[in-house]
Amino acid sequence: MTNAAGPSRDPGSGEEESRRILARVASESTTIGRSAMEQACRHFSAADAPKDDPVEVWGKRIARLLALAFAIWAIAQIAAHFAR
Repeated sequence: MTNAAGPSRDPGSGEEESRRILARVASESTTIGRSAMEQACRHFSAADAPKDDPVEVWGKRIARLLALAFAIWAIAQIAAHFAR
């Protein structure tokens, strides 16, 4: 049945829907944070390198860690420059 204000609803259905939406949002936000950390771990551990070539695996790990260190250093230098 509809009226001028819109379709009529159960008084309890809004609360149930709200709980369902909040549960979905909580599970999705946990999944996003967890997947970002898992992706970073896979990236820095060189999971994309062939396992039968240890030189390439360690080379990628070292290069990625050096790139991270350089990025942190560069950000610190820029921040120090603008803090003057």
